[in-house]
Amino acid sequence: MRRPLLLLLGLLLLQRGQCFEFVIDGEWEEESSHVRDHRERHKRAILTSEEQEDFEAVRGDDITVKSYKVESRITSRFAHTTVRSSVVNSGSKSQSIGFNVQIPKRAFITNFTMNVNGIIFVGSVKEKTVARNLYAQAKARGKAAGIVRANSQDMETFKTEVHVPPGSNIEFELHYQEMMHRKLGTYEHSLHLQPGRLVPQFQVDVYIYEPKGISTVQTVNSFGEEFTEIIKLTSTKDKAHISFKPTLQQQRKCPTCNDSAVDGIFTVQYDVTRDSNAGELQVSDGHFIQFFAPSNLSPLPKNIVFVIDISGSMWGVKMKQTVDAMQAILDDLTVDDHFSIIDFNHNVRCWNEDLVPGSSFQVADAKKYIQNIKPNGGTNINEALMRAVQMLVKGSNQGLIDPRSVSMIILVSDGDPTVGEIKLSTIQKNVKRVMREEFSLFSLGIGFDVDYDFLERIAMENRGVAQRIYANHDAAEQLRTFYSQVSSPLLRRIAIQFPDDTVTDVTQNRFDKYFSGSELVVAGKVLPSDTNTLTSFTTASAARLDITLETEGDFAELDKALAKQEHSFTGFARQMWAYITVKQLISERSLAPTAAKKRKITQRIMALSVEHQFVTPLTTLLVESEDGTERLLADSPRDQKHGCCTGIGMAGGASPSNMGPVHVVYQPPPWVQMTTTAPPSQAVKGNVELTLPGQVNLVDNDPHFIVHLPRENMDVCFNIDSTPGHVLNLVSDIGTGLVVNGQLVGAKQVHKSKLSTYFGSISVYYQPDGVGVTVDPNGIAMTDGQSNHSFTWGATADITQDGVRISIVKNSHVSVVVNDGIQVMVLLHRVWKKNPVSVDFLGVYIPNDNQYSPLVHGLIGQFSREPEVSVYDVHEGLDPLKQEATMEVKGNSLPVTRGWQKDYRRDKRRGSSVYCWFVHNSGKGFIDGHYTDYIVPNLNSFLPPL
Repeated sequence: MRRPLLLLLGLLLLQRGQCFEFVIDGEWEEESSHVRDHRERHKRAILTSEEQEDFEAVRGDDITVKSYKVESRITSRFAHTTVRSSVVNSGSKSQSIGFNVQIPKRAFITNFTMNVNGIIFVGSVKEKTVARNLYAQAKARGKAAGIVRANSQDMETFKTEVHVPPGSNIEFELHYQEMMHRKLGTYEHSLHLQPGRLVPQFQVDVYIYEPKGISTVQTVNSFGEEFTEIIKLTSTKDKAHISFKPTLQQQRKCPTCNDSAVDGIFTVQYDVTRDSNAGELQVSDGHFIQFFAPSNLSPLPKNIVFVIDISGSMWGVKMKQTVDAMQAILDDLTVDDHFSIIDFNHNVRCWNEDLVPGSSFQVADAKKYIQNIKPNGGTNINEALMRAVQMLVKGSNQGLIDPRSVSMIILVSDGDPTVGEIKLSTIQKNVKRVMREEFSLFSLGIGFDVDYDFLERIAMENRGVAQRIYANHDAAEQLRTFYSQVSSPLLRRIAIQFPDDTVTDVTQNRFDKYFSGSELVVAGKVLPSDTNTLTSFTTASAARLDITLETEGDFAELDKALAKQEHSFTGFARQMWAYITVKQLISERSLAPTAAKKRKITQRIMALSVEHQFVTPLTTLLVESEDGTERLLADSPRDQKHGCCTGIGMAGGASPSNMGPVHVVYQPPPWVQMTTTAPPSQAVKGNVELTLPGQVNLVDNDPHFIVHLPRENMDVCFNIDSTPGHVLNLVSDIGTGLVVNGQLVGAKQVHKSKLSTYFGSISVYYQPDGVGVTVDPNGIAMTDGQSNHSFTWGATADITQDGVRISIVKNSHVSVVVNDGIQVMVLLHRVWKKNPVSVDFLGVYIPNDNQYSPLVHGLIGQFSREPEVSVYDVHEGLDPLKQEATMEVKGNSLPVTRGWQKDYRRDKRRGSSVYCWFVHNSGKGFIDGHYTDYIVPNLNSFLPPL
């Protein structure tokens, strides 16, 4: 459980002046484990009543709030929020005035300032041990007051008080920063607004800037319908501004009331535009951020063991809410999923000793079992988790578990262990010892009488996450929402890599799973380079697919764009890297196996927190007068660059820059074929960019066929003038099970008395593996009969499934290789969007040496058996630039014309000229039969015998 932020306040009112002492603090160093356990359990027993305390943004009896303003600037999912309030002691006596702000639990406070009657007090983050000394000094003088932040579902409360004479003017200003986490397809930014009184100047502004664009943005109004019209939302392609500025009258609960109706959470939800599954790589201010949130992939099958606490403390609403949630969760299972249920009190019971498919029959039986649970007895967490792991191991050993599926344990508990093994550290070690690398543990703690620290550690150590479920009327919805976040795993074994000597200080870049609707984020520092772009390579494993994706980020493009934005957060990349690094180090610290390792991590956290001005569990924000006359530490000079003192609390007085980088080194999954000598850019890129041999048969433009005849070293051309919507067979090989078809689309309008047609879709279907690849100008879709995946043209990618490999080169072409013997390349042609006639279309390029069976046919496939061709009577035609002749082929004498056609592989705009003999009348006499014989019903149809 995250310990509450403490505010220590010492106050001395003197006739000659005022002295304020503030320590805004995270958590104290941990006591020994048995002492900590005892104190934590006692603290959890009283938290429920503490959280019921009334909350107001500004406290005090006779005070006038002149203004209350909140401004958030969100740039690339990173938010900097400022809360400002201006108040006056309008009473006739001195009094304490409080300033309270509820902030998200995941946020870091970065600054707090106060202006009291013209004396300005500014904050700076310093090393933690200073807080202990100041606390002891203030306590000895009897001037300290420890104030605990109250807990709520997602927010924590920052509180401060200042005692001032009558007539005093006070201005408070708090800054905090946080990264937006994507859940269920949206980012959510929440501001808790509860001023507690009417405010003449009340204003909220949220500015969002997303360089790639904003796809959706909306507000969630919890204040009441009367405020709906007051919330203003304006947005453009990449920016949004949400404002909330109720007048004094609009704030009143009723026309004559003095109470404020503004009481609730102001929420902005949005998502960004994504043009590819490869993610978004942003480079700014010497740092990079890689966002990865693919979609349009079929979920992986799941193996889930639900482990449910049914001890006596679960009796009543907790159990009812858990049962209600399980009804909906079980309905979500599919026949491809496997599951079982373990419930435990002092004993452990299994609904089924084995994992079973999520069929309707098994789900119905599981629901009956859940409904009949009667909570009683103690809590044997250790044995329940051991049994769950054994069940997954058994299923894996017996071959019940698909090697590409996702196996997880979901633990739901509301208390500490009381039966069996009760030592938390031993339970943690036991679970770690038996868990396999492919298994994950997710912990859900219901209420406050559960050791959330323990649940969080045991989940993090086993590739999962923990979440607190609040035991109230919507606990069932909280459980269902959490399950929704993990119910659609799309990828496993994700690694995001960069070429050697291009980046440093990279945050976690290997992830066990990616769930639909979420986002993986990797950050780091960019090293100096001769190039203008940074490249990342993402490898992952999907349902039957292995994927490699390439993304590029320009060094200067984003900084130029940020400079033009009035409300952007220009330092976001630097702060976001530090934020992610510190968060990961805090998690790593909680799992540190030795005291020495823990001290080393602690030192890193303190160095980064001081440098980037984060109030973390190991640092402190000191508030002192701006001119230094009212300063808390005389021997801690202010560093003008960082706004804090350097060298505090570091061994040997080292500065943060000398602390050494935070290295997180990961290896790619074993199936990624990367050389040991070449950097990732060469090794992966060599796999992605496939080239076709020089001799190919091709179809491009309107559609022009060019058939190369190797023996004669001759190219023969013909056109097919068909109808939009028709599907033409290009290759049909029932021997190998391969078919290549293309569907025609028409131009926007008739031009020169002719409606041109082009290939708008190309399909490559490999029947033995049931794998189909369909390419069109909008993207690339892949199916295997069970799963469907789609990719855009926006990124270079390499996808492998069974015997089929797809290589996408960004906005250029797609190569499909079947069993290393057959290759098809599809070329993308983009036209000017406002072109009155032309449309986007595709070209198809197929090598002559493809390894077909003797049964191959099709408009192109038939020429794998090269016909005997002779050309004679070559003479000048009506057009002096085009020779005419007679071609003997397949027993036919055909008039042909010598001309030029285009091969667009090397130059998509102008093409390379191919000199060929042109056969008129849609290739009649050169192809077998008539061209209409090659029209098939759909994109996966084989050609019937001619």
